[in-house]
Amino acid sequence: MSKLLIVGTVAFDEIETPFGKTDKILGGAATYIGLSAANFNTESAIVSVVGQDFPEKHLNLFREQNINLDGLQVVADGRTFFWKGRYHNDMNTRDTLETQLNVLADFEPKVPDHFLDSDIIMLGNLHPAVQMSVIEQVKAPKLIILDTMNFWMDTTLDLLKEVIAKIDVITINDEEARQLSGEYSLVKAAKKIHEMGPKYVVIKKGEHGALLFHDDEIFFAPALPLEEVFDPTGAGDTFAGGFAGYLAETKDTSFENMKKAIVYGSNLASFCVEKFGTERMKNLDIEEINGRLKEFKSLTQFEINLT
Repeated sequence: MSKLLIVGTVAFDEIETPFGKTDKILGGAATYIGLSAANFNTESAIVSVVGQDFPEKHLNLFREQNINLDGLQVVADGRTFFWKGRYHNDMNTRDTLETQLNVLADFEPKVPDHFLDSDIIMLGNLHPAVQMSVIEQVKAPKLIILDTMNFWMDTTLDLLKEVIAKIDVITINDEEARQLSGEYSLVKAAKKIHEMGPKYVVIKKGEHGALLFHDDEIFFAPALPLEEVFDPTGAGDTFAGGFAGYLAETKDTSFENMKKAIVYGSNLASFCVEKFGTERMKNLDIEEINGRLKEFKSLTQFEINLT
C-alpha cells in the first residue's frame, strides 16, 4: 500500500455564505485533503499542529478515517489556527474577516519516522519554509504535489520559487497561475510555470472545472453542475485530496492516469460544497461516489461522425 503524506493546516473556521452561517467548525487544508484521500486505498498521515483547545471528537474523526496522526503536534496551552470569512453572492469571491495564526505561527513540521519513505507528498497551502522543511525530511518520494496561494506570492516569492523548483505537480487557481507567471493566457501561464520546475500544472477554475498541462498536452475536466452550493470552503483542498489519493492508490503517475485523478478530485469536490464545512465529507460512501462518477462520464462523453 502506498504512503501519502499530507501537510497543511488543521483549523477552526467560521463561515458565512448567502445560505447561512456557522459557529466555529472543523476546517483547514490538511483536514479536507485527508478526508478526501481517505476514500482511497492508501496509508495516509497528516503533518500539522493544533492547540490544546482542539476537541478529541475531531481527532477521533481522523482516526475513524484511518488517518495517521503521529505527525499532528498538540501544543499545550496553545490555541488552534482560526479563519473567519464571508462569501459574496456569486460564491466565487470572499472576504477574510479574521485570521488568528495562533500555534501555526511557530510551527516546525516533524515527519513521523515511518512516513519518511512516503511515496507521495501532498503539500497543502502553508508557508513555503514549512513546505521546504518537509521536502528535505522525506527520502526520495515518487511524487510531490504542491498547493499554494497568492498570499505567498506576495510575501515570500523567492522562497516559494525554490519550493516550486523541487516539486512535480502544482495545483493553483487561474488567478494565482496568472500572478505567478505574469501571463493572462492560461496556456502561456502553464508553460511559464513548467519552466520553474513542475512536470505537471493543474489550474483549478472552481465551478468551471480544472485544466491539466504536461509538456504540449492539455486535459480539461468540467465541474459537475449542482442544484445547490452551500459552501465552497475546502473544495480546492478536497480536489487535491482526491487527486493525490487516486494517484497513491493506483501507483501510476503518468499523464493518462492523472487525467483520471483530475476527474476523481473534481468528483469529490462536488460533494464538499453541498454542506457547510466538512459535514458532507464525513459520511460519503462508495455508492455515492461511483454514482456521481457515472454522471461525470455521461456529462463528458459524446459521439461525433467526422467526414
